[in-house]
Amino acid sequence: TGGGLALHCEISKPPAGDDPNPSHSSAHYCDICGRSEQEHRFKVLFQVLDVNGDGGICINDLTIGLKKMGVHRTEHELMKIVKAGDKDLDGQLDFEEFVHYLRDHEKKLRLVFKSLDKKNDGRIDSQEIMQSLCDLGIHISEEQADQILKSMDKNGTMTIDWNEWRDYHLLHPADNIPEIILYWNTPRLMVPDEFTAEEKQTGMLWRILVAGGGAGAVSRTCTAPLDRLKVLMQVHASKRNSMNIASGFAQMIREGGVRSLWRGNGMNVVKIAPESAIKFMAYEQIKRLMGSKQETLGIPERFVAGSLAGAIAQSSIYPMEVLKTRLALGKTGQYTGILDCVKHVLKKEGVIAFYKGYVPNMLGIIPYAGIDLAVYETLKNSWLQRFATDSADPGIFVLLACGTTSSTCGQLASYPLALVRTRMQAQATDGGPQMNMTALFKHILRTEGALGLYRGLAPNFMKVIPSVSISYVVYEYLKKTLGVQSK
Repeated sequence: TGGGLALHCEISKPPAGDDPNPSHSSAHYCDICGRSEQEHRFKVLFQVLDVNGDGGICINDLTIGLKKMGVHRTEHELMKIVKAGDKDLDGQLDFEEFVHYLRDHEKKLRLVFKSLDKKNDGRIDSQEIMQSLCDLGIHISEEQADQILKSMDKNGTMTIDWNEWRDYHLLHPADNIPEIILYWNTPRLMVPDEFTAEEKQTGMLWRILVAGGGAGAVSRTCTAPLDRLKVLMQVHASKRNSMNIASGFAQMIREGGVRSLWRGNGMNVVKIAPESAIKFMAYEQIKRLMGSKQETLGIPERFVAGSLAGAIAQSSIYPMEVLKTRLALGKTGQYTGILDCVKHVLKKEGVIAFYKGYVPNMLGIIPYAGIDLAVYETLKNSWLQRFATDSADPGIFVLLACGTTSSTCGQLASYPLALVRTRMQAQATDGGPQMNMTALFKHILRTEGALGLYRGLAPNFMKVIPSVSISYVVYEYLKKTLGVQSK
C-alpha cells in the first residue's frame, strides 16, 4: 500500500523537558523559512504533488506525484481525498483547500494515535496495537502486530512515534480505526461475530446461538403487544378509521381479551431459530464459494458474505413473516394455530401467497442499512471534530446516541416500504382488491396522503428501547448461565 512521506526541514525544538508530549510538532518552527513546521510540510508537499504547476491538485496530479514518492493509492482512495477537500467543487484542490484538508485529517489521525497509545508515552508498540484491536474484538498475533509496525517504523526501533504515524497515513483517506485496519490489510484478522475453530469444535458456537435466540425470544415476547398494534395500525388505520395507541389496545382487548395482545407472537419466536441457523450456514457456504477460509478472509469480503447470508436467511423464512402478519390480524377463533393458518392460506391462495410483499421487504433493507450507516458515521465524526481532545473513542453514551439517531433515520426512510409489505401480506384477509407494490403506494398517497405511509410508526418506535434493553440483559445472563466467556 505504499510507504510514508518524508518531508522535513531544520526545526527549532524546545529544550529537552519543556515539551512533555512528543506529538506537539506543529508548534515547532523552521529556522530557514520562519514558517511553522506544519505549514512548511504542507507547502513542500503541495509543490511536489502539483505536477503541472497550475496551482491545483487533481486526481491525475495525485496519481503521478505520489507514484514519484513511492506511494501507491487506488483511484477510489484518491477520489475520496479530492472530494473531502474540494470545497468549491471544481474537481481539484487549491493550496488553501489542500491545507484545510490536511489539518483536519491530521487532527483525526492524532486522535486515533492517542487512543492507540495506551501508555501515553508518545509511542505505539506491538502490545498496544494488539490490545487496541482486541478491544474491538479483532485478534492478531504478536508477529502480525510486528508486521504492522515494520511497515511504519522508519528508524528500526519497533515503535511508532507521532511523526511516523502521521507520515504513513497522511495521504490516505482513512481517518478512523476501522478504515485504518482495512488500510493495513492485515491477513487473518478476526472481526466481531466471527466464530473460531475452537468455538465450533467445543460446541461454544451453539451456546452463543442459543443465548442470542433466547434473548430474541424474550425481548419479542415482552414487546409483542406493541408489535401487534403496529401491524393493526399499518393495515386498518386510515382517515376514516382513526386508530391511536389507546384505542388500538382497547380494541384488541375488547375483541379477544388480554391474551389476544400476543396473537402472532408464537410464529415471531419460532422463526428465530431457523433464521439464525440458515444465516450461519449460508455464511459458511458463501465463504467457501468465494474461495476463502475464515483465517484468510478479508474484512470487505466478510461483510459481503454476511450481507448475502442475511438476504438468504430472510428469503428462506419469509413465509413465516406472512404467517405472523396473518395471525396478528386474525379474529378470535379464526385459526386454531399456526398449522391451521398454513392450511387456510394454501387452500384459498396457493403457495405464492407466502411471498406477498417480498419485493418491498428486500428493497427496504437498502435504504435502512445505507442511511443508518451514513448517519452514524457522520454524527460520530462531527462529535469527534468538535469535542474530542485526547481519544478517538467517543464513549458509550455518545455512540449510543449516534446509534439511536441513525437507526431512527434508517427506519423513517424504510418505513413506507415496511408498511406496503405488511399491507400486501394482508391483502387476502381484508377482501379488498389485490394490488402490486407500485399500485399500493399510489393508492395510499391518493387516499391518505404521505402520512398514510407512516401508520403505526409510534408503537414501532415505542418498542425499540425496551426491546434492545431486554435483549441485552437476557443475552448476557444466558451467556453466563451457558458458560460463554466474553471476548
